[in-house]
Amino acid sequence: MRTRALILAAAAAAVVLLLSPALRSAPEAAPASGQACVAPARWLSLQENAIREEGADALLARLAGRPVVLLGEGHDIPEHHRWQLHTVAALHARQPRMVMAFEMFPRGVQPVLDRWVRGELSEAELLRATEWQRNWGYDAQMYLPLFHFARMHRIPMVALNVDRDFSRAVGEKGYDALPPEWRAEVGRPAPPQPAYEEFLFASFAQHGAGERARRDDPAFRRFLEAQQVWDRAMAERIATARASDPAALVVGIMGTGHLMNGWGVPHQLRALGVADPAVLLPWEPENDCQRLRPGYADAVFGLAAREEPDAARPRLGLWLAAASGGVQIRRIEKGGLGEQAGLRVGDLLVEIAGRAPAEPADVSEAVQRQAPGTWLPLKVRRDGRTVEVIARFPPAAP
Repeated sequence: MRTRALILAAAAAAVVLLLSPALRSAPEAAPASGQACVAPARWLSLQENAIREEGADALLARLAGRPVVLLGEGHDIPEHHRWQLHTVAALHARQPRMVMAFEMFPRGVQPVLDRWVRGELSEAELLRATEWQRNWGYDAQMYLPLFHFARMHRIPMVALNVDRDFSRAVGEKGYDALPPEWRAEVGRPAPPQPAYEEFLFASFAQHGAGERARRDDPAFRRFLEAQQVWDRAMAERIATARASDPAALVVGIMGTGHLMNGWGVPHQLRALGVADPAVLLPWEPENDCQRLRPGYADAVFGLAAREEPDAARPRLGLWLAAASGGVQIRRIEKGGLGEQAGLRVGDLLVEIAGRAPAEPADVSEAVQRQAPGTWLPLKVRRDGRTVEVIARFPPAAP
């Protein structure tokens, strides 16, 4: 699941979005790239007839009356999580009857979230009982303020995601090959919009088969189906939360790739009868202004330029996926430590720091244990042979 989120986040930055005819006919477009299309600390409303700035009071008061508000994020961008917290707080001030729903948790840990909201668990107990590192793996410190906000105000938290085994089974076999009891857990998704399928195909080709990719490739059809089932699973949980308390505002926290252009979760929500979900997204200065068309979101919030990442925090710069016998490298950050170490796309990581990884989270956990200035030994399978690689982490800044 985490790997697909990373693929979507990367593709969102790299792929020119193909818009539906309705979106292409928008009467007013945003400024061209390179201009300040969204000023920092300002909301830009993407209405059908115009794109315009809107004051926070009017915008949030209006959206607090919608049944569902979905807040997007790049999972590893701290400023996105700060924006989510501020937006949730502003919505809560206008609509205190609220439910918060999170992509980060598989639905099997729902009893743990209930205990957290009641104040029965510490942070460490929450993360351990939800298997945070294994199920999600991103820095928990970015998410904990949201979790504390929910507990402080006794806002119910809902786990949106499916368990890892379910997601993997759909990706490997397809939805119809699942046992009946598994198919009963998540209903058949509504067919994707053509633009969403095109977007996912571009992502699949870029990070997989390249120019050899075909839309009728069974691997792509399974990839598409897995993404749809993921969207559908989260939409079903949101719809259930809404039906359980029709007076409450359900706020969903999830990756932008599930939300932009109304393709993923919003599309599945509408198919489930939740007709008016709102989508709010953070907007960074380097984003392509041509994306800002009516339908991309209900509104976007302008962020300032990001601070430089913490160089002391170790990272290899790899996009990973679980595979038979190890963890496969799907993409490598240009100039990152993984590329410097000689790792290649397609390598199968079979050992890291003396241990065999089974999931991308195992690699992340091993990397996070590394101190600045140390070396991390890895073994990969490449072209039928085992290759030993050393990743060298830079020393801490003086």
